[in-house]
Amino acid sequence: MKIQYDYSDYKVVVTGAGDGIGRATAEAFHAAGASVLAVDLDAESLATLAEQGFKTMVQDVSTEDAPARIVSEAEGVLGGLNVLVNNAGICPVSGLADTEDAVWDQAMNVNLRAMFRLSREAIPLLAATGAGRIVNIASVSALLANPGMGAYTASKHGVAGFSKSLAIEVGQEGITVNYVLPGAIVTGITRDLIEADAEFRNFWIEKSAAGRWGQPEDIARAILFLASRDADFISGHGLAVDGGALVRV
Repeated sequence: MKIQYDYSDYKVVVTGAGDGIGRATAEAFHAAGASVLAVDLDAESLATLAEQGFKTMVQDVSTEDAPARIVSEAEGVLGGLNVLVNNAGICPVSGLADTEDAVWDQAMNVNLRAMFRLSREAIPLLAATGAGRIVNIASVSALLANPGMGAYTASKHGVAGFSKSLAIEVGQEGITVNYVLPGAIVTGITRDLIEADAEFRNFWIEKSAAGRWGQPEDIARAILFLASRDADFISGHGLAVDGGALVRV
């Protein structure tokens, strides 16, 4: 992926950095010169990033001590924080009538509560830069709904509301908060289903104005823009990166 930004003085934390959108984002910032702390549950995937010069941290973002541990690690190994990318997420599939409390709670804890708690913990470091950035990963599911994805959809609607509210509260500290709404992207969550289900695969190809599935790098480019000084006056915004799928009826 060709990188057009210079992030050589930036310190960046990316959660869910082991695969998919998170990994592409971490690699894009790294290629642009940033010092990156890649956070993920999967130690094996992080090991391959460490070999490339990334700082890495094996951490479940939903644990009670996660925010303090991640921010402390960022301060210790990066020396501060310019950009926080809240990407870690899960997508349980279950009809709402059959969704158990534990499944619902886990989706909310990982996709929304962890995002809120880590962002809150990171505010002092981000404010110290004078131009801090928080980019949260939502989904086009923050604007619509699909059967069997109720917990995920509710959590992503929450990401949109949280991002807008936080943007209002931290704007005068020089921090912008935006959220990206990926469409149909080839990731670890979707890859097996794309290969196994031609109807599912072709539906999103036909719905996309671009005529294809998105790649993690498509989202990474949008994140790098929102983290840049070119986006100084953009905050509380949800940027759909979906190949035009949302505009097709």
